[in-house]
Amino acid sequence: MENSDLESVAQEVFAALADPSRRAILAALAARGPATATDLAARLPITRQAIAKHLTLLGEAGLVIAEPGERRRVRYRLDSGPMKVAQQFLGVLARDWDGPLAALRDRLG
Repeated sequence: MENSDLESVAQEVFAALADPSRRAILAALAARGPATATDLAARLPITRQAIAKHLTLLGEAGLVIAEPGERRRVRYRLDSGPMKVAQQFLGVLARDWDGPLAALRDRLG
């Protein structure tokens, strides 16, 4: 994956993670596994309508996958792929910063 692709995916992940409600939804899915918006609304202090909107944004970022269930209920599960891409992007940034930061430390030290 090219650096610009990494950056694009990472940008979507970081935007999705910027909201505390979306982080809470992801944490709930990580702790208890796949759930419906109704299940999540019962566990979190967020309305079902707000959860549905957040799940849409999380889906667009690729962090959750909607799976059809019984009686037209949709269950959402985590997808760690985009998070791994964001980690890769951060790793590239860290490597790019290591040299200049070490040079600055040496110069100041």
